[in-house]
Amino acid sequence: MAWVFTSHGPTVVMPTWFCSRAWFSHVGPFDEGGRGVPEDLLFFYDHLRRGGGVVRVDQSLLLYRFRPGSATQAILESTIWTHRVCFLEERALRHWASFTIWNAGRQGRRLYRSLSKGARRKVVAFCDVDEKKIKKGFYCYEESQDLTGGALEDNLRSLHLQEGRDFLHFS
Repeated sequence: MAWVFTSHGPTVVMPTWFCSRAWFSHVGPFDEGGRGVPEDLLFFYDHLRRGGGVVRVDQSLLLYRFRPGSATQAILESTIWTHRVCFLEERALRHWASFTIWNAGRQGRRLYRSLSKGARRKVVAFCDVDEKKIKKGFYCYEESQDLTGGALEDNLRSLHLQEGRDFLHFS
């Protein structure tokens, strides 16, 4: 279930969920804390914490329609980011003695700054496939294209690393 840590959150959206009423009652109701609370994301994380699973279907099942002024717009990206980082620390990073952040660019630095002090102490390196960043030997403020042309995947395969065990996609 490593894919729940992807770049912009879980690759499932609330309208595609279904579960029994008993399970919904077991997990608990949505957090109705008001406008700006990502209640679907919080429910999803509670679902996982209580042992719930997710089955992924690799085809489009939903056409999402955006409406200006919808409740979704009231949720700040920074709020979602904070919840995602906390969940990452809780579910993965606390079990690791050390880890590497793959991204010496803006997103990698942002992730590092967002981690708790304890999690930051576990970071042993920042890695990247961008030769310019590696040659400079420090973090640069270039706009990341998030495209490696397959270099990242090739490197992971060559190292025999397994997603969910050896690495997670987060940013």
